[in-house]
Amino acid sequence: MSNTIIACIDGSAIARSVCEAAAWVSQRLDAPLRLLHVLEKVQSHNDNLSGNIGLGAREELLKQLTELDAQRSRLALEHGRMMLDDAARLANEHGAVQLETKQRHGGFVDTVLEQESETRVLVLGRQGEDHASLNHTLGSHLETLIRSVHKPILVTVGKFSAPQSFMVAFDGSETAQRALNAYAQSPLLKGLPCHLVMAGHQDKAHSEKLQYAADVLRSRGFEVSVMHLPAESKEDVQAALKTYQRDHHIGLMVMGAYGHSRIRQFFVGSHTRTMVSQSDIPLLLLR
Repeated sequence: MSNTIIACIDGSAIARSVCEAAAWVSQRLDAPLRLLHVLEKVQSHNDNLSGNIGLGAREELLKQLTELDAQRSRLALEHGRMMLDDAARLANEHGAVQLETKQRHGGFVDTVLEQESETRVLVLGRQGEDHASLNHTLGSHLETLIRSVHKPILVTVGKFSAPQSFMVAFDGSETAQRALNAYAQSPLLKGLPCHLVMAGHQDKAHSEKLQYAADVLRSRGFEVSVMHLPAESKEDVQAALKTYQRDHHIGLMVMGAYGHSRIRQFFVGSHTRTMVSQSDIPLLLLR
């Protein structure tokens, strides 16, 4: 049954916010939390030996490198277990429900996808260990996961605080309409004031779609503030949404993700990628 909150952790600084965000989701949904750490394959040194080294020396070097690789694997395994123990203590302190930890060997994306049938919400950081110093850089696996996982994904971007309100970046697209049906029915956001915001699309059809979305949310018991902001370009849209979010002290962004093909995004760019990379607050992405 797809009722487990899966939180992906590593040794990056953002792992703490992932744990805190996952505990918040677990508590809000009264759903079990699984902390997952994936040990990806460590590059072996065995295929880097030069054919010019003498046979005996090469065999001795191969033996030493093999022992070194085995030691590195054991240390990585132990380090992962320690990280999971620390993460479990932190998640428990923040109210996680039915907590468990798992460590797996393999490819990160493949490992997460293997657990998709059990997943209710996937929680992960915008950056992993390889990008910890680049504030607005997407981690190497993040975009692939957002495209591949057809479950809600909560992306943390820095220090996490339980949101007191949320903002929906709504553009009236089919992706936005599907996302609307998902979060309107989810208990995750129940009781939180909603800011339903559209930037650009200053025409009657989009205004009607915005009003329809507001009516749907209100029918589900949400307190909704509606705003239609002027914007001429994609850059204007990003700036308008960010300014509104900051001015109203909003703690969570909600939006549909990747509504167009990779080919089209090659030419026109990706709204989802830009929003995730530029956001200063966590994002809840829905497909």
